[in-house]
Amino acid sequence: MSPHDVQAFKARATDADLDDLRARLAAARLPEPETVDRTASGRRRWDQGVPLTDLADLVHYWRTGYDWRSLEERLDQLGQFRTTIDGLGIHFLHRRSTRPDATPLVLTHGWPGSIVEFVDVIDELSDPKDTDAPAFHVVVPSLPGFGYSDKPSATGWGTEKIASAWVELMERLGYSEFVAHGGDWGGVITTVLGGRFPEHVLGIHSTFAQAPPGLTTDGLTTAEREWTEQTRDFWHNRAAYAKQQATRPQTIGYSLVDSPVGLLAWILDKFAEWSDTEETPFETISRDRVLDNVTLYWLTRTGASAARIYYESHNSLDPDLRVDVPSAITMYPRDIEKYPRPWAQERYRQIVHWKTPERGGHFPSLEVPEYFLKDLQKGLKAVLAATR
Repeated sequence: MSPHDVQAFKARATDADLDDLRARLAAARLPEPETVDRTASGRRRWDQGVPLTDLADLVHYWRTGYDWRSLEERLDQLGQFRTTIDGLGIHFLHRRSTRPDATPLVLTHGWPGSIVEFVDVIDELSDPKDTDAPAFHVVVPSLPGFGYSDKPSATGWGTEKIASAWVELMERLGYSEFVAHGGDWGGVITTVLGGRFPEHVLGIHSTFAQAPPGLTTDGLTTAEREWTEQTRDFWHNRAAYAKQQATRPQTIGYSLVDSPVGLLAWILDKFAEWSDTEETPFETISRDRVLDNVTLYWLTRTGASAARIYYESHNSLDPDLRVDVPSAITMYPRDIEKYPRPWAQERYRQIVHWKTPERGGHFPSLEVPEYFLKDLQKGLKAVLAATR
């Protein structure tokens, strides 16, 4: 096989792997309940992490009611492929639009997400029912070390190298020019794409637009100052997971690869804390989609390799990087990092679409999929209009 070949791919877990997962879930050793007030409502129940009753209920459903095969079928319907870039196998979804005016679009996920974040919006992005909405040839890669992409065997696969690999991937598919969207690590990679590769990237849409460091709060509105305080509070008081994965990913990786309950708790904690919900993430995100995401990590044994993106890239975004291509930015109210527009435009020099929705958190494509879809379409429409 030529290193430039693109091969069709099908995801198929063995029955033995699925039986092993259920056996491990049945044999799980759970701790005693948390010592915070378990009669409390809302987020106070989660003060020590995932409550025992919530986890036990979800483990039972994972073992007895959840159907992994339905996600496998959905991925096959969307179209799965793999190719090798810089010696690493990269898995991706690829859905070509039937519209002759379609624009290539790469969607990049983050941690603790995966390609699962986008499976419910790809059809409408590629062939929208609204003929006035833009259409896209949609490419959704799995980050190195995530899902069905290969696990890097040496250091070096940080966000800069990943962005470069995405340019190569898109060119390999015949897309020399494209637009890009991302959140979380996908937002960082999308920023690098727009800043480093303006000859290929027509423009970007991001829900994770990081301002350069060291900016003053002078002149900000009260609401904008609250954003900066919330972001600072997140990094000072709620980012232990990031410090762990940035410094000792191998150590936590043993638990994430060996214990499905440990993996579920590690990821569910973030879906609960980072979503725009009060009691449980399942107020807006289905149990099946959360378990699709966690099961993908489990079956591909990527708990450790995915954590290493923090080791490779934590605090690595070039403070001097500027994005001059047209940019659409949406800051969801319950996201973990929010930057005021005066700060964001210090890095993103041509903001053509800026939205601050009333609802939504860190996983908007799963939490508020209809709003996310329309906002992404409108934002990229403004981006494309600015390039003409």
